Amino acid sequence: MADIIITINAGSSSIKFSAYRIAQGQLTQLALGQIDGIGGKAHFCVKKAGGEKTGFDFDQSHGAVDHRAGLAAVLGWLESEGDGANVVGVGHRVVHGGPVYAEPVLVDDFVLTKLKSFEPLAPLHQPYNLAGVEAAREAFPGAAQVACFDTAFHRRHTFIADTYALPRAYYDQGVRRYGFHGLSYEFIHRILRHEEPVLARGKVVVAHLGNGASMCAINAGKSVGSTMGFTALDGLPMGTRCGQLDPGVVLYLMAENKMSAAEITDLLYKNSGLKGMSGISNDVRELEASGEKSARDALDYFVSRVRRNIGGLSAELGGLDCLVLTGGIGENAVNIRRKILENMEWFGIQIDFDANARNERIISEKGSPTVVMILKTDEERMIAAHTAELLDLKKPLVPPLQ
Repeated sequence: MADIIITINAGSSSIKFSAYRIAQGQLTQLALGQIDGIGGKAHFCVKKAGGEKTGFDFDQSHGAVDHRAGLAAVLGWLESEGDGANVVGVGHRVVHGGPVYAEPVLVDDFVLTKLKSFEPLAPLHQPYNLAGVEAAREAFPGAAQVACFDTAFHRRHTFIADTYALPRAYYDQGVRRYGFHGLSYEFIHRILRHEEPVLARGKVVVAHLGNGASMCAINAGKSVGSTMGFTALDGLPMGTRCGQLDPGVVLYLMAENKMSAAEITDLLYKNSGLKGMSGISNDVRELEASGEKSARDALDYFVSRVRRNIGGLSAELGGLDCLVLTGGIGENAVNIRRKILENMEWFGIQIDFDANARNERIISEKGSPTVVMILKTDEERMIAAHTAELLDLKKPLVPPLQ
């Protein structure tokens, strides 16, 4: 009977999942799927490693589909495959580990209660992540539940890197710079450690550029700085999120526009960033195809903030040996990458524009003081690796690039 690990990324209206077989010291992805429409008209779809796709609409006769029904469907699909699968672990993406958790952890009642206490730190994500955990405990009662945190990779920052210029009591209360996208950064570091060990021991900036975007400074494998802070709003502008913002703007909106906390939350999380600036879309591809000045302005602003943070994080590191671009934009947006990296020779970045246009793995010129790379991230595989390691199913995994 094959040992299977499931990874779960539960949101408010969707569940993304993957299934991995553990055999001969390797994680082999069997399938990648998603359930959309949680809370309403839900749809199940899954794609097996061989390319075969399965999909169906949920029966709505007994009411809206919740997370429990969604994960029960995942279990039913696994059983229907008839491979004699034995689900030994379920790894969950949990956005916030608070100031407590710096490593993945087995979830029991105590841990679950503790994680619920962090919901005010990530109200748009944490409750749904934990709803996925509770649903998975019912769907897979014999499997260990493992929480893997987006904040964990950053938890060994110095006090200076984590604090705000507020009275110390607020830091002690938990108001500090947590950083996010940690699973992506850890995956990239493991790839570097496996394939480019000299670079991995050096000073590295990783730019996770997608609908959610942030950057991380990594020194000898340890995160020392992140563009994101107390929430996933800070730092770079994103698809729909504002990025760095003078807090006085929020005070102004409250005082002059009489906006409520809920209205400001909706503005900053859902109607700002590329979408808000352009008035068109949060999708870089649509903005690049648009002839509107507002689209160009939004993209130019995004580029300028990435360039600024390359400089800032490099200063924090005291130099820069390697810059890695990842995420949907970092991996695919040729023109955005070119604009970010051009005219940076003074900084030690010499770009091979032909290599960039071909999406090659290394896009810096031979001899460039800073090596610039494109690496594909895989947060699901990182979660699966953490789950296997925590369950002591094998030695620490280096996720392969496949």
